[in-house]
Amino acid sequence: MTDKVLIYTDGACLGNPGPGGWGVLLIKGNTQKELSGAEADTTNNRMELMAAIKGLQALTKPSDVILTTDSQYVRLGMTTWLVNWQKRGWRKADNKPVKNADLWQELVAAAALHKVEWRWVKGHSGVHENEVVDTLANQAAHTLVESK
Repeated sequence: MTDKVLIYTDGACLGNPGPGGWGVLLIKGNTQKELSGAEADTTNNRMELMAAIKGLQALTKPSDVILTTDSQYVRLGMTTWLVNWQKRGWRKADNKPVKNADLWQELVAAAALHKVEWRWVKGHSGVHENEVVDTLANQAAHTLVESK
């Protein structure tokens, strides 16, 4: 795996739950690609997960990835909580089911194809790439609402 890819992700929801959107910015060298999508009835956390999934799934070959998100839910889930969730059969320490287990499992599968470093950035702190994906996610959610 020699290709270094930067992925920035964000999710948004108009109401929680409500219409939501996700945004992804992929950067490899001087090449950038933006992706976005929306769901009619979802949550912010599901959109954060979907952004990471879609970003990783967009890669056409195994890559070294730095995935940056403003979601501690995504970062901590992948770097800290996941091991115990899997050991417990997708249950938390209180024996309740892990929320969004379907998307967590999809994210685990997408990440397994790559070497991923999970980074967190404070949202709305002036990091250009994070502002780009925030705009993409919000535009996707608003476009869904406006199309109804």
